[in-house]
Amino acid sequence: MSSFDRFSEYRIMWILVFFDLPTETKKEKKAYIDFRKSLMKDGFTMFQFSIYVRHCASMDNAEVHMKRVRAALPKVGKVGILCITDKQFANIQLFYGEKPKPPNAPGQQLELF
Repeated sequence: MSSFDRFSEYRIMWILVFFDLPTETKKEKKAYIDFRKSLMKDGFTMFQFSIYVRHCASMDNAEVHMKRVRAALPKVGKVGILCITDKQFANIQLFYGEKPKPPNAPGQQLELF
């Protein structure tokens, strides 16, 4: 395998973990915290609230980390795991800040004479 193949944007993978976990009771909060900590311990970083991402060198490596996520799943709540190529991840469109605002309408001109 050439070094190009090893670092191909089609071979390198990204894992995205999406979750919506309840946090109303102390037990649920603990499960939420434990799940987040397990993700961070395994090299995931927060992309947005309740969305964590991890870069993996290959699909085999990604499988190892997805297995770890499945092992740490809390008993209640929703968790999704998505694995995509680096090429697909590069197509993401991110927007920061506020929505564009229309310019203020010009005021009326007063004529003094």
